[in-house]
Amino acid sequence: MNADVAVENTSAIALWNDPTAPVSARVGALIDAMTLEEKTAQLFGVWVGASDEGGEVAPHQHEMEEPVDLDALLPTGLGQLTRPFGTVPVDPALGALSLARTQARIAATNRFGIPALAHDECLAGFAAWGATAYPVPLSWGATFDPALVREMAEAIGRDMRSVGVHQGLAPVLDVVRDARWGRVEETIGEDPYLVGTIGTAYVQGLESAGIVATLKHFAGYSASRAGRNLAPTSMGPRERADVLLPPFEMAIREGGARSVMNAYTDTDGVPSAADEALLTGLLRDTWDFDGTVVADYFAIAFLKTLHGVAADWADAAGTALRAGIDVELPNVKTYGAPLTEAVADGRVPEALVDRAVRRVLTQKVALGLLDLDWNPLPAALDATDEDDPSALRGRIDLDGPANRALARTLAEQAIVLLSNDGTLPLDRPRRIALIGPNADEPTAVLGCYSFPQHIGVRHPDTPLGIELPTLRETLAAEFPDAEITYARGTGVDDGDLSGLAEATRLAREADVTLVVLGDRAGLFGRGTSGEGCDVSTLALPGAQQQLLDALLDVETPVVTVLLAGRPYALGRGVGESAAIVQSFFPGEEGTRAIAGVLAGRVNPSGRLPVSVPRGPGSQPGTYLGAPLAHASEVSSIDPTPAFAFGHGLSYTRFEWTDLAVEAQEAPTDGEFALSLTVCNTGERSGTEVVQLYLHDPVASVVQPVQRLVGYSRLALEPREARRLRITIPADLASFTGRDGRRVVEPGELELRLSASSADPRLTARVTLTGAERHVDHTRRLHATILQEPTT
Repeated sequence: MNADVAVENTSAIALWNDPTAPVSARVGALIDAMTLEEKTAQLFGVWVGASDEGGEVAPHQHEMEEPVDLDALLPTGLGQLTRPFGTVPVDPALGALSLARTQARIAATNRFGIPALAHDECLAGFAAWGATAYPVPLSWGATFDPALVREMAEAIGRDMRSVGVHQGLAPVLDVVRDARWGRVEETIGEDPYLVGTIGTAYVQGLESAGIVATLKHFAGYSASRAGRNLAPTSMGPRERADVLLPPFEMAIREGGARSVMNAYTDTDGVPSAADEALLTGLLRDTWDFDGTVVADYFAIAFLKTLHGVAADWADAAGTALRAGIDVELPNVKTYGAPLTEAVADGRVPEALVDRAVRRVLTQKVALGLLDLDWNPLPAALDATDEDDPSALRGRIDLDGPANRALARTLAEQAIVLLSNDGTLPLDRPRRIALIGPNADEPTAVLGCYSFPQHIGVRHPDTPLGIELPTLRETLAAEFPDAEITYARGTGVDDGDLSGLAEATRLAREADVTLVVLGDRAGLFGRGTSGEGCDVSTLALPGAQQQLLDALLDVETPVVTVLLAGRPYALGRGVGESAAIVQSFFPGEEGTRAIAGVLAGRVNPSGRLPVSVPRGPGSQPGTYLGAPLAHASEVSSIDPTPAFAFGHGLSYTRFEWTDLAVEAQEAPTDGEFALSLTVCNTGERSGTEVVQLYLHDPVASVVQPVQRLVGYSRLALEPREARRLRITIPADLASFTGRDGRRVVEPGELELRLSASSADPRLTARVTLTGAERHVDHTRRLHATILQEPTT
């Protein structure tokens, strides 16, 4: 498969094809040789679906776009191919061949031999048929384990690169501000430091595999009013700076992310896609980001159709381009003919086009797409594979044993034991009543961006492509000697109460009842969790609370198990369940992980990345609230959660002792050093998560009561102890002051070493001295936490 190109250059090799030449020179020479139409062609994508027969991709017919004529577009080139694997079910090997053949055609059709950059979704695994479905990001947050998340992301990236994909649209770095928002499952949690560290680890893993990581959604999407998707955002500049922006800052500075995607929302009347201060002033001029900014799907057109800040498509294109959006996705709507015409008649400076195309071509050069020896065949194929495409079917495995083992480890570490009266782990029960709408549902472990829930639901005759054992099946394997009776009880959201009588009957006859509740992931109202599946309250969907209450009325102990995309209020279940096991869409190995926790084979070590509300109507609210956001005598609403951020129990016990503070004072450019000992005082191995919170009692602007500034997982054998030595730079006490600059102020602080945001174990009271000090994006972002064995 060759991509021969006729190039208007008399030398043996065009400068832009010479890998020994400086990148800037290669890109500059190419831009100088391109027409305006060839330049704008690099700034948009075409939504396609790979062929399951190995032929070229076919344009995707989307209800929001007109059909695309590839024959008319390709002579001037093409910037991106949108979701070749994530549009229709396709065998991975045949999809790779389809993509390769299309890339050869694209390169051969334009004068300069430039292929497209192919992107796909990878929010909880590569969103392709047959690829591993990992736990959703909210479960990543629950692990408090960046190293494990990085390992997962690297595996995802390797699979994507093996079939010819270059860019992944992940991670989501939105910080949860209102759990009613449907996309909570896609986030990492409600704390910016947790989101930043876990998200940065994901970026590092994806980028290490050669995939361009795309940070989304920049910025403020999760702070929309009333938790409604794509709603206006109400926040001041300080909330944006101190809560919503730090994860992006960290992922760019430490993760090396090469792409950013704008948010759909507007903040104080300015849509993110039109926000030059955000996309250029902050992102590029201040943070020195030099990658590409890609539009969230249809976001540029939305400047005209939804936001009303553009008069026509050309106006929308000029506005977005001026703000700093380099690439229009998923299709060409505004950056094609409307932009070209606007440049030709002087409404949009051609220099803005050159700025964007320079960034796009620089990235393509870095990916090797302009090298003379570029080959469209990806690593998983070779030249002989074109001869007999039918022989390729089934040859590429995107869900091999190593992937599944990694998915299971992550699922096990993400499960949170919320409460337990000693019923768990189950001790050889004879009769188990298994009740609930998610007890025997294969897809109950999947989020809305998994391939089966995102695309597969539109192809019901196509197999799932991956093994998805139900909890009913994995419990039967985990408890082979137990009699397990099953009743659905009610649906996820149908409100059907007709099954309650059978459910309570089975519960009366059992030694223990396992009730499995939660969500069904979907898109735009097709589920109870997912994009466009927002809720008005955090009550369990449908009649699930009635089912839970009916089972609690029976004397048999009830273990409540949740497979969900957001936290829910459980009513009586909080105090009356024998135990509560929380899982956030744990992926294809999730039910085996849950069965392991119930049996005691797995000692739970997950911690809540979001608070679990006590009542269904106390939103919006997170643990990050200032004093006025917490319970008081002057309001009848108590927002105190049932289970706090960072909470999680174990089957063993831990003791925290011997706090030592090296110095009670440090200058505003200095650091504090603490140490403590953590010991596993129980009879089995387990993992404790030490969380470090900062409380600033007096500041020039209102601060959260506390905020997470560090954490560490400690895996300890019975009676094993470890000494933690923690260095805390004064920079971690910084916040956005009254003048809009980030400041470290002198004064007293509390450093709380805690098992959760509601469970401080040891507290160090220290003082910052000296002059007020301003810091910027180069400040220190982390405490250093070292683990040492004790003698």
